[in-house]
Amino acid sequence: MDLHAEIADWPVGSASVAVIGPGGVLDMADSGESYPWASVTKVLTALTVLDGTFEGVIDLDDPAGPPDSTLRHLLSHASGLALDSDRVLARPGTRRVYSNRGIDAAAEHLASRTGRPFSADLLERVLDLLDMTSTELIGPPAHGAHSRITDVAALAAELLHPTLLLPNVVALASNVAFPGLSGVLPGFGRQQNNDWGLGCEIRDHKKPHWTSPDNSPATFGHFGQSGGFLWVDPEANLACVSLSDTAFGPWAAWVWPRLSTAVLQAYGS
Repeated sequence: MDLHAEIADWPVGSASVAVIGPGGVLDMADSGESYPWASVTKVLTALTVLDGTFEGVIDLDDPAGPPDSTLRHLLSHASGLALDSDRVLARPGTRRVYSNRGIDAAAEHLASRTGRPFSADLLERVLDLLDMTSTELIGPPAHGAHSRITDVAALAAELLHPTLLLPNVVALASNVAFPGLSGVLPGFGRQQNNDWGLGCEIRDHKKPHWTSPDNSPATFGHFGQSGGFLWVDPEANLACVSLSDTAFGPWAAWVWPRLSTAVLQAYGS
């Protein structure tokens, strides 16, 4: 498979893509540039917060966010908070309302207990651990990371087979929390079962979707409005990541599933 050829017709200025297997990176088309992650940052933030729960600094059942909401609700977009404000659109645990504010509130909860900036915990609990040296948080915890593709690939490799992060942290991020909740998947419309873990979106049987129809229902990850994505398919034993300089739009909804299908066909068992 020629990754450069696969992305040659993408309507972007530049992009980088990597395919990851059990032994690490299988193939990479690296532009050498650093790109914004946008909402893929939520995966980093969730892993940082979850690590804090296993250390005992915080607890998933801590009250956080609007009334009757917990940290668990915030991380799984089930708190009812609006996208970018403290306005409450639904009672906690009743609807999946995608919320940047909810993820930022989860990061603030950890910072309030540790007494240090969230960025310090992110560095110690995830970035340094995975040697993600090009990654910087230069915006909110919900969508402020920037890096080269090599760091996103390192994160995907760890999510595929945890060796440095606690496996229980990855399990919480990638398994459904509050199953059966409906809601809108940004860019792809209302989903009857809009499944999320504590930080990652879970493919299940969503249609339409930004991964391939050939990806297993267990596939988890995130995409960002800056034109990048990360998915991990535990059944295929593969992961794929991409970053670009062009905002998400109809182009991405077309070429991302096409790329994912090609990756699964070329490298899947």
